Amino acid sequence: MSKMSPRKKKAEKTVEDYSNELEVKLNSSKEILPEKIYNELIEKLNKSNLNAKKKIEVVEETVRRYISSMIQPGEPVGTVAAQSIGEPGTQMTLRTFHYAGLMEFDVTLGLPRLIEIVDARHEPSTPIMRIYLDEENRNDLEKAKEIARRIEYTIISNVVSEISYVLGEPRIQIEIDKDMLEDKGVTPEEIIEAIGKLKIGEANVDENNPNIINVELSEDVMPEEELYDTKAFNEIISKIRKTYLKGVKGIKKTMIQEKGYEENGVKKKEYVILTEGSNLAEIMKIKGVDPGRIETNNIVEISQVLGIEAGRNAIIKEILDVLQNSGLDVDIRHVMLVADMMTWTGKIRQIGRLGVVGEKPSVIARAAFEVTINQIYNAAITGEDEKFFGVTESISAGLIPRIGTGIVMLGMGATPIKPSINNTENK
Repeated sequence: MSKMSPRKKKAEKTVEDYSNELEVKLNSSKEILPEKIYNELIEKLNKSNLNAKKKIEVVEETVRRYISSMIQPGEPVGTVAAQSIGEPGTQMTLRTFHYAGLMEFDVTLGLPRLIEIVDARHEPSTPIMRIYLDEENRNDLEKAKEIARRIEYTIISNVVSEISYVLGEPRIQIEIDKDMLEDKGVTPEEIIEAIGKLKIGEANVDENNPNIINVELSEDVMPEEELYDTKAFNEIISKIRKTYLKGVKGIKKTMIQEKGYEENGVKKKEYVILTEGSNLAEIMKIKGVDPGRIETNNIVEISQVLGIEAGRNAIIKEILDVLQNSGLDVDIRHVMLVADMMTWTGKIRQIGRLGVVGEKPSVIARAAFEVTINQIYNAAITGEDEKFFGVTESISAGLIPRIGTGIVMLGMGATPIKPSINNTENK
């Protein structure tokens, strides 16, 4: 028997070979990937501890995923996005409508919140803010409490237990709630000062009881002939109850939450202020607050204060939060398309007849959504033309919509076809 020749061993690649291959892969990927993704890929590779072989695998996988994520020509992205968000939205109906008591606040989640977002409601049903503090105050609980007191909107009715009067005497008596006074960080002197601004009379702390403030009404406010008029007294008391003491308008309630974070490998904790109510513009002015880390669920307010791009990002974040809280996974690109449609004009518009749908150039598309007769009637008066560019109007008219293979337009030239030589010879 003849001996079998040993198989030739395949030469193993050296480190230099892998480095050269990596350079080639990076150069070729630069022509495929967008500049932003390519630069981020280079940055991540430089920071990683991977060897050249592993880096090649990362580059190849990045290119593969990018190519597979590209949309094919003619893909009806709007329909796919609507289906991808709408179908999970129907499941949210079965899962949750409203969570009560979350973070001691009522927070609207699920389908009602999703409807609020796409309807571009000027004010959410449960507006909330998450306020982060600056470096000096973020780790100090007492400082956080102090800032929270300055933020919470407080009027006299929040810190008093009773306001009374005696018919026939030009005096109103205010009984202070000592616990609430301490909780809100308000002093009796501040209450007296606020009442003084009303110009209804002179207010002073009772000599016998420090928890009582007596307001001696001036004759201009309470003439002698009205001393027995209960309506006049009640009007003054109502005015006193609504008198502003401190805080930011719109912030009904505050709560301090402890949150952990990591800095240079060390675990730390910071204190975050949660609010019921929202007023982004005023909160950004509060000393001790980090204006770059304030969050609010009021999308319209964000766009008004920080601009339309911030509003667009808020729409994306809020929709994804709603879906994820309901345990649903929707690709971010579908949500981004919705956000783009709502904001591309420079202002936030709702998805509906008063917004995106109502501004479609197609009469039939608008009529197919809502108020059909009015849409057709108005279009007839103004003499609008129907171009049949969109899917809805094309299907309504029995035409092939311009999606998929329908985007191909075939035409025949007017030049006559010359007879071939073979046909001439046969004749």
